[in-house]
Amino acid sequence: MTVESTAARKTTRRSSGTKRTASASTSTTKKATAATASEPELVQLLTPEGERVQHPEYDIDLSAEELRGLYRDMVLTRRFDAEATALQRQGELGLWASLLGQEAAQIGSGRALRDDDYVFPTYREHGVAWCRGVDPTNLLGMFRGVNNGGWDPSTNNFHLYTIVLGSQTLHATGYAMGIAKDGADSAVLAYFGDGASSQGDVNESFVFSSVYNAPVVFFCQNNQWAISEPTEKQTRVPLYQRARGFGFPGIRVDGNDVLACLAVTRSALERARRGEGPTLIEAFTYRMAAHTTSDDPTRYRRDAEREEWEAKDPILRLKAYLENEGHADAAFFEELEAESEALGKSVREVVRAMPVPDHMAMFDNVYADGHALVDEERAQYAAYQASFEGGEAE
Repeated sequence: MTVESTAARKTTRRSSGTKRTASASTSTTKKATAATASEPELVQLLTPEGERVQHPEYDIDLSAEELRGLYRDMVLTRRFDAEATALQRQGELGLWASLLGQEAAQIGSGRALRDDDYVFPTYREHGVAWCRGVDPTNLLGMFRGVNNGGWDPSTNNFHLYTIVLGSQTLHATGYAMGIAKDGADSAVLAYFGDGASSQGDVNESFVFSSVYNAPVVFFCQNNQWAISEPTEKQTRVPLYQRARGFGFPGIRVDGNDVLACLAVTRSALERARRGEGPTLIEAFTYRMAAHTTSDDPTRYRRDAEREEWEAKDPILRLKAYLENEGHADAAFFEELEAESEALGKSVREVVRAMPVPDHMAMFDNVYADGHALVDEERAQYAAYQASFEGGEAE
């Protein structure tokens, strides 16, 4: 083989390789373009900088008083949450699940409800509980271990906290099916997180609610971390798109935008009341605190990630809008700060004064009419207590 022919073959191979590289580059560009084109739409009415924007389908017109009310709700909820975290660190609570960063998702959706609507929460919906008129100290009683919930669900149309992941969505679906059979025009709002979306109960509730056209709205707070498991380890598509496979609409909303959360949830609830079936709302937000007080998020997520989301803080966002539009003055913020501190002090005093319940009280209210097995367990425990010196175990 001549030197010339060898060189020619090398040139041909280089030329061919260049074409393959160009082809691969074009393919990558096309994929990137397709991915950009398919980016999920995020319903937003208030930017992170506090600027009001319009949405063609979801919009809302609120008075200055209503806007101040939403801001007050979020500030007081955050203050209560911070006090609860501090109480747990001081040994006054056994555990606490903070909602820090998720105030807009909860207050916005909570304020979209009518009094006759019913709510099924998880264990983090402290802001929704606030909207439903539940005494915050009753929430803390459960985490202190002195009650089993502390409030009557039928009084506030707010079910007891559910620790078992995803089970409340089935409860909500069954309740909504009952509402439809009764001919009522109220709706049901069921909360769960991105982690619970992987549970079979949630998917079963999607099936039943769709097939029976139940008046239920599923509100998923995607705070992007199921304890230490990121969302991308659970799903390859945005969570709201799952609704399509079950035959009902899904919407992704900016979970740090209280106005958007209010508008989208209100629309979905109205749709349910009209008999048009369920809706899945994915509130795209971020859990700025630990999963619970027993968790250490520094072991699995970067500080830079949290700092990025702190710039999207839902409370600072609405405050900027109130100030820019002249809807609130310095006096309003000062009065709210004083109210916030008073709430924290009151919660602290009430929690510390909670009496230790009778040990035998755990057997009360298990069944409405009593049960032989509970009676047997009560007797066994009473005998166990009596076996200690003084007749009672410490």
